[in-house]
Amino acid sequence: MTAGFSYLRARSINEAISGLLKSNARILAGGTDLLGCLRDHVFTTDMVVSISGLKELRGIRETAGGGLTIGALTTITEISESRAIRERYPALVQAAANVASPQLRNQGTIGGNLCQKPRCWYYRGEFHCIRKGGDRCYAFSGENQYHCIFGGDGCYVVHPSDTAPTLVAYGATAHIGGPAGMRTVPLEHFFIPPAKDVTKETVLEAGEIVTEIFLPPPPAGLKSSYRKVRARQSWDFALAGVALALQMTENTVTDARIVLSGAAPVPWRSIDAEQALVGSVLDADAVDRAASLSIIGARPLKHNAYKIPLFRGMIEEELLNISQVQL
Repeated sequence: MTAGFSYLRARSINEAISGLLKSNARILAGGTDLLGCLRDHVFTTDMVVSISGLKELRGIRETAGGGLTIGALTTITEISESRAIRERYPALVQAAANVASPQLRNQGTIGGNLCQKPRCWYYRGEFHCIRKGGDRCYAFSGENQYHCIFGGDGCYVVHPSDTAPTLVAYGATAHIGGPAGMRTVPLEHFFIPPAKDVTKETVLEAGEIVTEIFLPPPPAGLKSSYRKVRARQSWDFALAGVALALQMTENTVTDARIVLSGAAPVPWRSIDAEQALVGSVLDADAVDRAASLSIIGARPLKHNAYKIPLFRGMIEEELLNISQVQL
């Protein structure tokens, strides 16, 4: 049962922004996360501002040079079935196809998938945890088998999105509309780690809305993939996941991005592993070295140390798969 609230069906982006500036307003797109949060009393709202009728926020469009823009209201299903995305950014199609259930993919949007709230059962439950303004993270000494091994810093949630790591790996940018006009933010800097602000997940300020995602043109020789390991094969969040984007010249890696899901409160780049791959031939030794470096600095909790060998093995397998394709 949710408390009462007023409802505004915005007829324009500007009207939506104005509505969101009112006290304790929340945005409604697909609603798959918002309604659950209201029902579970994760937060309250005095006004729901629906942007579902804004056609300009829907669709996949080609840009000059061969990139793509994806409107924030484009559904996860539309992304998973897009031929243009499959041909240029196959890891994003793989990630979208792994999101939740078919029903949720049909309803959920890319903007909502990026901005969703954490799935920690303490945060979603009846606990006044640090992310909700309390003084402690209950997961630290509690049931933490699904929590983070990197970047905890007082709050040990994991970022729940499958699409976010792939978009970071591709160097995507979020276009954001707000009271001060439009601004752009690289997806890598869109998410806020607990060390910076434990109460926020994104850089969005009051009245701001993600309007679209820009994917730069894929460079020649780009090889990419997304792999997700979960407790159940159907509609589960990632225990561990990795998005790979490797730029290859023949068999040599000239640029690399390795971005983990299910590992940290934000999509987590394995910088040491990336640097080890650049300039290397993608052979068994290079793969083994990168997989080992990908888990450097991990700080497991009492019940989630299994994630360390899981990530290492998964990353090794995915890199070897790309090397085989390259050969």
